[in-house]
This record gives sequence, structure tokens and C-alpha cells, in this order.
Amino acid sequence: MAKKSKGNRFQIILECTEHKASGMPGTSRYVTQKNKKNTPGRIELKKYNPILRKYTLHREIK
Repeated sequence: MAKKSKGNRFQIILECTEHKASGMPGTSRYVTQKNKKNTPGRIELKKYNPILRKYTLHREIK
């Protein structure tokens, strides 16, 4: 579960969706924060994947 910090802000993990499907070893993950009051759903952001060497879609994981 998400780690609680100040107020409504929670620490979340973003994981690459393309890397998972490619079958290559390793994972691309980023740690960030979000306000659960403003964004109750899961976040999707384009972030850099150093293994695939391109910008890919990263989704919030539980």
C-alpha cells in the first residue's frame, strides 16, 4: 500500500508498461508523490525508460 506522508500526499510507484510486455529482464520504476484528494484514480505518465532508451507510458502500481 502507499506510504503516508504529509496530509493528503502519498508516495506511489510508477512502472513501465512496455517493458513488462517486451520480456526483457529488469524493470523501469519511478517513485513519486500524488495528492489522493485531487487524483483518486491511478496516474499514467510518460517517463524515460533507460533499458529501452525511449519515453514510455508508466502506470501507478499498488
